[in-house]
Amino acid sequence: MLKSKKKKPAYDENPMVYVADSAIHGRGLFAQKKIKAEQFIGTYAGPATQTDGMHVLWLWNEARDRWEGIDGKNEMRFLNHSSQPNADWWDEDLYALRDIAKGEEITFDYGEDWADDD
Repeated sequence: MLKSKKKKPAYDENPMVYVADSAIHGRGLFAQKKIKAEQFIGTYAGPATQTDGMHVLWLWNEARDRWEGIDGKNEMRFLNHSSQPNADWWDEDLYALRDIAKGEEITFDYGEDWADDD
C-alpha cells in the first residue's frame, strides 16, 4: 500500500503577496504587486496560544494587560525580521509603512528582544 504525501499549503489566497525563498531567512513574504504606504496587506490568522513557537506572533492585549500569541497558519507566518521594516502591525492586521515595490520582501521589526543581525 502506498502512503500518500501530505500536500503543502499553497498560500495563494492573498492577492497582495506570495511566499518564496528569502535572502534573510528560509522563506519570506513578498509583494505580488506594488503596495502603497499605509495600505492593508493582510491579517495574521491562526489559533490563539500562550506557548511560544516558530510562527507565533505576540501582540499586547491592553484590556487583559498581557501578551497573547497567534500561531500563524496563513502566509503571514513567513514574515521575516528587519530593523528597518517596511510593514507593521495594527493588532493582527499588517500595513505598509512605506511604498513596497513589486517583488520586494515584506518585513517587520520583531522587537527589542530579538537578536538583530541586519
